Amino acid sequence: MNDLLYVNGGNPLEGTITVRGAKNFVSKAMVASLLGETPSVLRNVPQIRDVGVVSGLLELHGVNVKYDTDAGILDLDPSNVESAHMADIDAHAGSSRIPILFCGPLLHRLGEAFIPDLGGCRIGDRPINYHLEILRKFGAEVDKRPNGIHLRAPRRLQGTKFRLEYPSVGSTEQLLLTAVRAEGITELSNAAIEPEIMDLIAVLQKMGAIISVDTDRVIRIEGVDRLEGFNHTALADRIEAASWASAALATGGDVTIKGATQPEMMTFLNTFRKVGGQFDVQDDGIRFWHPGGDLRSIVLETDVHPGFMTDWQQPLVVALTQATGLSIVHETVYENRFGFTDALRQMGATIQVYKECLGGGDCRFGQRNFHHSAVVSGPTPLAAADIEVPDLRGGFSHLIAALAAKGTSTVRGISLIDRGYESFQDKLVALGADVSRD
Repeated sequence: MNDLLYVNGGNPLEGTITVRGAKNFVSKAMVASLLGETPSVLRNVPQIRDVGVVSGLLELHGVNVKYDTDAGILDLDPSNVESAHMADIDAHAGSSRIPILFCGPLLHRLGEAFIPDLGGCRIGDRPINYHLEILRKFGAEVDKRPNGIHLRAPRRLQGTKFRLEYPSVGSTEQLLLTAVRAEGITELSNAAIEPEIMDLIAVLQKMGAIISVDTDRVIRIEGVDRLEGFNHTALADRIEAASWASAALATGGDVTIKGATQPEMMTFLNTFRKVGGQFDVQDDGIRFWHPGGDLRSIVLETDVHPGFMTDWQQPLVVALTQATGLSIVHETVYENRFGFTDALRQMGATIQVYKECLGGGDCRFGQRNFHHSAVVSGPTPLAAADIEVPDLRGGFSHLIAALAAKGTSTVRGISLIDRGYESFQDKLVALGADVSRD
């Protein structure tokens, strides 16, 4: 498929689309299937590139994977788990960071794991030192090599106590996937408690794990000897839903998103309403629309759950270019998430980025020379441009800008968006967008 998309913008998006399971949960549940002694079934699975990458990695390790793309059902049989060659893992994983989460399950099933150099979207440092430190605390031996990392578990992994300096989602997932079959009790302090984490805990509990979550971000896991497979329906992708909602707002449109659910999106919905957007929560989805008139500027700060999600920030910033006044956005989760605004300025937006903490309290990036705050002045008309997609969420934000801009934009590197947005071009067409790939 061509990696270039032509977008003839300036028209409102109108119509109905459907979102399926959350990218940030589905891939982790697929990895969790390695821990079971019997097959698992995962439902509401989107047809995105990350699912294909994880399916391939599981198959390299001997898991039998069957995917009904129309029904969105994955059957995962880990009965014959085996080691995979480092070169095969590296070639298949590409830029995905998922392989690091294979470590705990493979150490339990095989006593060893091989992890290639990790890629992923370049939106910040995103070091894996927490992952490796967690695995060492359980008793794993970690050997860093030029082509990746070799891990061994010469004996059964042991429960441990661990406190995260920051409630990292990836580190919390790593600990959960490792602790459930470790001997003894594991306690994680300052854990991430995002909805996707809670859904992963639900999956692990179905498999036979014993996990409790306290109100003070402490998670306790009592290790068990054996886990079974699971049968689970993935929660909806709140990031994709918010991205389409922001697109409706930025283009003056009206979009109904089947599958979107209110509980996981309450913080976004509050902000959407403050900006001037309207929504209607329905039995099978949420309708989002621009009611006409001026959008309002806001002060916004991203945070871990239950705060405003960092992945919601970028698409909403595009809508804020059309709001009246000065909007202030303080990014506290990833230090380099405003690189996508370069393209917006090229298209006519008035956005300035700052190293200081604006719009809220000081954060961990405040004294570290990172441009992590932005001031958006609007409304400013956007003009078509030639755009290069920088990362998954920034790329979809560029796509929104192209849809809102007058004229025909050329968006390059569009395949990055396939990582996390199922059939996004078909959905654009369904909403009346004038787009084409040649």
